[in-house]
Amino acid sequence: MSYKLFIPGPVAVSDKTYAAMTTPVVGHRSPDFVELYNAVQPGLQKLFYTKDPVYISTSSAWGVMEGALRNLCRKKVLNCMSGAFSDKWNDVSKRCAKDAGALKYDWGTPLDPEDIRKELSTGEYDVITFIHNETSTGTMNPIEEIMAVVREFPEVISVVDTVSSFSVLPIKKDELGIDVMLTGSQKALALPPGLSLISVSQRALDRAKELPDRGYYFDFHEFQKNHEKGMTPSTPVIPLINGLRSKLGDIEAEGVENRYARHHELNELVRGWVRQHGFQLLPPEEFGSRSLCCVRNDRDIDLPALNKTLKERYQCVIDGGYGKIKGQTFRISNMGDETKETISALLDQLTEILGEMGKL
Repeated sequence: MSYKLFIPGPVAVSDKTYAAMTTPVVGHRSPDFVELYNAVQPGLQKLFYTKDPVYISTSSAWGVMEGALRNLCRKKVLNCMSGAFSDKWNDVSKRCAKDAGALKYDWGTPLDPEDIRKELSTGEYDVITFIHNETSTGTMNPIEEIMAVVREFPEVISVVDTVSSFSVLPIKKDELGIDVMLTGSQKALALPPGLSLISVSQRALDRAKELPDRGYYFDFHEFQKNHEKGMTPSTPVIPLINGLRSKLGDIEAEGVENRYARHHELNELVRGWVRQHGFQLLPPEEFGSRSLCCVRNDRDIDLPALNKTLKERYQCVIDGGYGKIKGQTFRISNMGDETKETISALLDQLTEILGEMGKL
């Protein structure tokens, strides 16, 4: 039995995208692959708002997140932490034997740019990592204000995770001065998991030259050398890249501004349902994610029972919270290919089931 996924990733994949992935595999050192690789670059650069290349990695986003540390951190990294995934970045930094500082907040609390300025002013750091949209808590950090602070410290290389915000709203890499911007395939791009996309500034490439132990698989210079030939360093997941080409065509046909507007409208639809039924978002509303809503479970809803009924009756599933706030929150995704009709239907189904459970 397959279920329609309204979780924060992976999200539902369209039949059109699946069909594109059945395109016959070609040799990854062949002219056919070079054509495929080069064909997706303009659309990716447009979505990244960059003139820099966009490298394609066969890995989860964590691969390139760890790889960025190995490429860039020669002194100390500042990990900005306010949820499960940003907390994990600090753990990964230490496992890579990097000197790592933790700017830590309660889950659901947005990053404060002034705190970042204070930390960077110590002169201890040469890399900063933060997550634009912390998926575990549904919190969208103020990226414009944060990057305005980071730009005051030219020796600090910025690494920004946009895994669950990429293509939901504009994130203008070059204009913001982001050195390394990364995302994954399984969130708003509505592709299956297994593909990471990463755009790296010349500044970051220059820094990477200074680190002799950056490894091979995620070496920025291996990516760059192969990019110049229309290839990837290692054997790529070719079916997913065919799916990516199809998805970029879909985005072009919809119009990127229309795509942003659709995500905003659907997110407002979910927020309206949250308010209507007396629930609250976990983060302050002005910092709420535009990709999903992380809702406080203040009524002690039996979330496994809710999902069981939702699956059996409507073949849908939402998320019952993540990490240490599992059960204390639930998350509803509105990203990817969702429409007003699909989100409205889900909200009606939730209203019906919660009413039967005596929770509305």
